[in-house]
This record gives sequence, C-alpha cells and structure tokens, in this order.
Amino acid sequence: MAEAKHNSDDYLRMYRQMVRIRAFEDQANQLYLSAKMPGLTHMYSGQEAVAVGICEALTPQDHITSTHRGHGHCVAKGADFKAMFCELLGKEEGYCRGKGGSMHIADQSNGNLGANAIVGGSMGIATGAALSHKMLGDGQVTVCFFGDGATAQGLWYEVMNMAALWGLPVIYACENNGYSEYTKTEEIAAGSMTARAEAFGIEAHSIDGQDVLAVNKLSAELVARCRKGEGPFFIELKTYRYHGHHVGDINRDYYRSKDEEAEWKTTRDPITGFGKWLQSEGIVSADDLVAINDAVKQDAEAAVQYALDAAYPDGSEVDMHVYAGTRHALSA
Repeated sequence: MAEAKHNSDDYLRMYRQMVRIRAFEDQANQLYLSAKMPGLTHMYSGQEAVAVGICEALTPQDHITSTHRGHGHCVAKGADFKAMFCELLGKEEGYCRGKGGSMHIADQSNGNLGANAIVGGSMGIATGAALSHKMLGDGQVTVCFFGDGATAQGLWYEVMNMAALWGLPVIYACENNGYSEYTKTEEIAAGSMTARAEAFGIEAHSIDGQDVLAVNKLSAELVARCRKGEGPFFIELKTYRYHGHHVGDINRDYYRSKDEEAEWKTTRDPITGFGKWLQSEGIVSADDLVAINDAVKQDAEAAVQYALDAAYPDGSEVDMHVYAGTRHALSA
C-alpha cells in the first residue's frame, strides 16, 4: 500500500520526476517552434507538483486517465522519454505507434489508460475502470485527471453520481489552473468546485497544487482509504500553467498579464520551491540540484534526437488497431 513519501530517496525521486516533466515540455515546445512536430500540444509546465504528488501515491497497477494537457501525467506514471517523443513525432516506436500524437498517449504497462483530446472525455473511462476494480476486488484505485473547464461537462455529474452510489475507488483530481482555455475560471464556473462534489455526498478537498509534499500526503491518504472501500473522493488542486492554452497561444495579453505569469514563476514554482526545501533539510546541495537538472536535460535532448531519427510506421499499418478482430475487419 502506497504511503506518503518520507525519506531522502523518495524526495529526490519526486524532484527528479518534476524536472523530467519540465524538461520534456521544454523540448516539446522547441519541436513545435522549429516546425518538426505535427499538430498542436498543450504544455503542462507549472503544474508538475500535481501529477508527481498524486502518481507517487499510486502503484504501477493503479490506473489514471489523462487530458489534452497530459504529458505530465504520463511522465509521472513512469513513461519513457523516447517512446513519448516518438509518439509526438508520429514514429513507429511511439506508445501508439505514432498514431495518437500529443493528446492521445496511452501507456498500459504503467496503468495510464490514455490522454483524451475531448474535454472531460476520460471521466467515463476512469469511472468504468474503478467499477472494474471494485467488481474484481483487486484493491486497485483509479485517478481521473481533468481541468477546471471540464467541470462544465455534464458527464462529470453523471459519473460522480454513479461513483457515489456505488462507492467506487476513484479520485477525481481537478487541476484548477485558473483558466478555461482563454477565459478565467471565475467567469465560467459559479460557486465552489468542492461544493459540486459534496452535493453528491463525495468527500472533497481543496489544496495548494504547487506543494508536492502536501499533494502527495493527501493523495496517499485518499488512495489508502479508497483501497478500504471508502471512495470516491474529489480534490481541487490550485495550480497554474506557464504557457498558453496550447503552444500556438503566444500573445496572451488579452486574457492574462505577463506580470501574473512572472509572479507565479518566481514565487510559486513547484520545482524551485521544492528544491529550496530539499536544501534547507540538508538532503541536497545547490550543486546536486544543478547536476540533476543537467542530467535530465541531457536525457531529454538525447530522446528527442532518437525520435527524430526513428522510422515512421509502414503504410500497411493504416488500418491496424482501428477495428476489432482481424486487421481488415471490413473486408473480411
């Protein structure tokens, strides 16, 4: 059973995982800006403490579902850089053989049931997975990641009602980064996020999503309670995305200020803040943190080059994994 992280090795792993997410996103952004990556992607930078704090409370067998802004969840659940970059670039060695791209990465081996380009689209998947766990009695837990904008989807209310009625082992993790695409959350969401869950009798929590230790502690407690049959639960994680809604959203002055962005980056950064705490506790030195950052950056750069050099899938695969049964089900 997972517990809150509490020793030096655990702390260093959480720090390294957050750095890995940031490094991945930095490279993904550069791939877009250099016109090497097809399509759009949505940066997770700034929200690293949410994905890492929660996923470090899970086992590889526990499930998660993700969003269009899902790279952080994927990395935090154990994904490989090379396979992820191959997927972004449409290469054969990608998690979905290059057919899913940025918004549809799935990693079944680590319990990641997949990202979803539809806002709130994975809510039903997560709730169904939790129902399966309860029926099988396997003690596993599902975490459903989604953004504040997804709370406007009717599906959310339907699945919360079902989860509450059936006592499912699922945690609904709402990453409230303050904006629903290009609109402030306060302008599109009336009332309290937690009150919406509480209306269904679901225990709800609101927490600082920039504090990885606080997120991990609460997550570990709720995961353990889910395993005992006390779910479902809801968490509102107050966080912030450093980039625009997507990589092409560069001129953001019409909906949020540069001063606001700078304040979050300088005073609320989850990686910098946790790094300072590690130093204050005598767990690492400033040089140790630099070494970790440099090593991760090198890994990311090497993975990007590997993906750029990797092969595209053969044209004969165009209908592979599209239909159930035989590869050419329609002509069979």
